[in-house]
Amino acid sequence: MYVCICHGVTDRAIRAAAESGVRDVSDLAMDTGLGTGCGTCTGLAQQLLDAESQRLTLPILEAA
Repeated sequence: MYVCICHGVTDRAIRAAAESGVRDVSDLAMDTGLGTGCGTCTGLAQQLLDAESQRLTLPILEAA
């Protein structure tokens, strides 16, 4: 699904960025341009980053 129509950034691209360590929209904007057009996508993008970050850290916490 396209999250940022202005720059063609998809939810998959956001999840991949989260897997590589991106944690906030400003870093995502530097990599993809997301949020630098109309800006309406930033809230959803941050939610996706947060969810992916939590998904990635949960197995680590469960192992501890």
